[in-house]
Amino acid sequence: MFINFFLELRKAKVPATLREYLLLVEAMQKGVPNYRVEDFYYLSRSALVKDERNLDKFDRVFSQVFNGLEFVSDAISADIPDEWLRKLAERTLSEEEKAMIEALGGWDKLMETLKKRLEEQKERHQGGSKWIGTAGTSPFGAYGYNPEGVRIGQDKSRNRRAVKVWDKREYKNLDDSVELGTRNIKVALRRLRKFARDGADLELDIPDTIRSTANNAGYLDLKLVPERHNKVKVLLLFDIGGSMDDHIKVCEELFSAARTEFKHMEFFYFHNCVYEKLWKDNRRRHNEFQPTWEVLRKFQSDYKLIFVGDATMSPYEIVQAGGSVEHWNEESGATWMQRLLDTWPKAAWLNPVPEKYWDFTPSVQVVRQLMKNRMFPLTLGGLEGAMKELNR
Repeated sequence: MFINFFLELRKAKVPATLREYLLLVEAMQKGVPNYRVEDFYYLSRSALVKDERNLDKFDRVFSQVFNGLEFVSDAISADIPDEWLRKLAERTLSEEEKAMIEALGGWDKLMETLKKRLEEQKERHQGGSKWIGTAGTSPFGAYGYNPEGVRIGQDKSRNRRAVKVWDKREYKNLDDSVELGTRNIKVALRRLRKFARDGADLELDIPDTIRSTANNAGYLDLKLVPERHNKVKVLLLFDIGGSMDDHIKVCEELFSAARTEFKHMEFFYFHNCVYEKLWKDNRRRHNEFQPTWEVLRKFQSDYKLIFVGDATMSPYEIVQAGGSVEHWNEESGATWMQRLLDTWPKAAWLNPVPEKYWDFTPSVQVVRQLMKNRMFPLTLGGLEGAMKELNR
């Protein structure tokens, strides 16, 4: 089984070596994984993957080779019994029925009511409008509908209306080796790169000079080309997970192109809005992260900051302390956004959602205001506009 795993990794262009494979086998023989699938996953990934760009390819091969094995991950501690959240039915409402359901009336009311429900509820409920349960119109639970609620015990989003999620969700890293469907993204990004060249007007092109001299019977034939110094520095921040799952392909194409075009490029992930933590590995984001304060201090102000995200979320996630959908943030996302923009004033936001839909999403309007209208659609025209803005 393990040799097949190794060969499949090689076939997927993960550059694992025989020495690394033998190291993994030795660790297995000594019982390092302790017979847990999750332990074996992290052990094999540590032994066989040396570049984060290959993590997603590794995950796909691991899933294919060990199909049927389940991860044993840490459960979220809560006082909500599993039977309360067991999916027995799934509520599907028409648009007219949805319009008749009212929200509780704001963030504070929602959190206060959830605390009260947890104290009062003693049994499972299904199909109701008040208690924590399933397939209803209550603001708390799973597989139902409410215009503003807390999602609890549901494997993925359905209506994308939750302002808080009581679950530990898994996101995938972007794969920067994805073959681009078009070269236009690279051409557009190059508009940013070409304005960062300086030095002498001409320099000697040694390979072409040697080739031309040989073709010229040994007579020296000097070839000169414009000198190029690519000094542009880019900091890319990718929104990942949730509604951004619909845009993975175009984000991977952008990631691949940026890796090729920018010698000095750093990237981090965030979810919905930037807060006090950023990370590079989505699978380990709860344990291996970079404090945003450290990022602010580490990179100089000559970096150009590019956000990539649909800016589609509850407005609470931007303007409200504690508004993050996944954790309790002591300071609002708007506060962290402003710190980033103050540190790197050359900034732009790329949105994969078509521009014609932006006016219908309140959170997009809030982000556009924070960005001082420097939001551009993730299209060829939008990329060109963003590159012009970053060159101002």
